[in-house]
Amino acid sequence: MKTVTSLTVFNDAVGVRMSITYSEIDETTGRVTSDNKRIDRVITSRDTKSAISDLMDVAQDFVDALE
Repeated sequence: MKTVTSLTVFNDAVGVRMSITYSEIDETTGRVTSDNKRIDRVITSRDTKSAISDLMDVAQDFVDALE
């Protein structure tokens, strides 16, 4: 099975990009067979871009609340 271990979303020259890190785990033994694999994708879905925008707003609220 593959398990997402980290996710980063950022804007660059081509648009909104998502970088995903994941590990592969043997479902029978629970042993990690591959670690820190990474894929990058440019987000094109309007719904996904909207969800990302909502999360960025939440993050901005946290930053704005800092003293």
